[in-house]
Amino acid sequence: MSDSLRHIGISFGRVEHWYDGLGEYSQRLGQELVARAAALRAEHGIVLHLHLPRRWHGRFGPDVGYLGNHTLQRLVHWRATRFALWHVLHQHIRLRPPLGTRACIETVHDLNFLHTKHGAKLERYRARYRRRLAQRQCLVAISEHVAADIRREMAPCVVPLKVIHNGVADLSQAPREPVAELAGGPPFLLHVSRMAPSKNIVALVALAAAWPEQRFVFAGADGPYVAEVRRMLAERLVSNVRIALDVSEAQKAWLYASCRGLLFPSLAEGFGLPPVEAMCFGKAVFLSRLTSLPEVGGDAAYYFDAFDGAAMRATVEAGLARHTVQRAAQAVAQAHRFGWSRCADAYVQLYLRLLPPPS
Repeated sequence: MSDSLRHIGISFGRVEHWYDGLGEYSQRLGQELVARAAALRAEHGIVLHLHLPRRWHGRFGPDVGYLGNHTLQRLVHWRATRFALWHVLHQHIRLRPPLGTRACIETVHDLNFLHTKHGAKLERYRARYRRRLAQRQCLVAISEHVAADIRREMAPCVVPLKVIHNGVADLSQAPREPVAELAGGPPFLLHVSRMAPSKNIVALVALAAAWPEQRFVFAGADGPYVAEVRRMLAERLVSNVRIALDVSEAQKAWLYASCRGLLFPSLAEGFGLPPVEAMCFGKAVFLSRLTSLPEVGGDAAYYFDAFDGAAMRATVEAGLARHTVQRAAQAVAQAHRFGWSRCADAYVQLYLRLLPPPS
């Protein structure tokens, strides 16, 4: 029987935590694929192996194998096991598939890193990434926006390209744990992200400055940019913003349930998990019109047409006034278009299509 087994490696890269968008995506998709591991082995002779730092081994249970990673795997990656398929979960992973791997797919979440380069440096990065993608047997984009970006930036792109939308965890029925310093206080508007310049937090600071009587909460992963956010708040004497870092899933569920609405004026997104998570609660969601966000928010979201504080305040106040029970139901319906089970099923079908037949 062992000779007929087909091994699939799923590379999480050197994941450090599960609090940001890539961590959320990797964990949720990993959980759904692991839930299918026993059936894949019984029905198709497929064995799943998760490639991630050793401190996370065992996190996804006993039904899959675990592979350690190392910086040297950027140069060469050797395994005694030969893999029929290797799945790179996002474009920031620089570790190579093991030698002898028959087929490799890569999920591309965005090409935003190209948009920050200029001139000769941009061309070098584009050429390098084009060479990398040319070595894959299939590319997966997490939205139609990302697929269009790949076709434009990577042209000519001869690798098959498929769109599989991210799933979104519906936390509306999940356990809730209040964030201690926020419980019992006045109503707040929420922002959830990994706290980076591309999330346009500078615009949110301007909004908070223009709306001093409204409380705001910025929640997300701790990181280098958090100090810059604190500096901006102090410089503008903004005192109506609270920052909540590395919140648990139960705390995040409480934040979504308790907020008046979600603010997400991001400048560059491949998908945008927090807006859809908030829609699961029927919340009013306020987005930029940029990149993938109109695709994800659809007609259920409200959109910023300008990023100055006064204009943003007017948009939010008008949206909150319009957010009836019917609009809340529309938000929930939009959110339910995206599910992790549906996402994982699409990946499994892709795996089965690309796998060589059993020996």
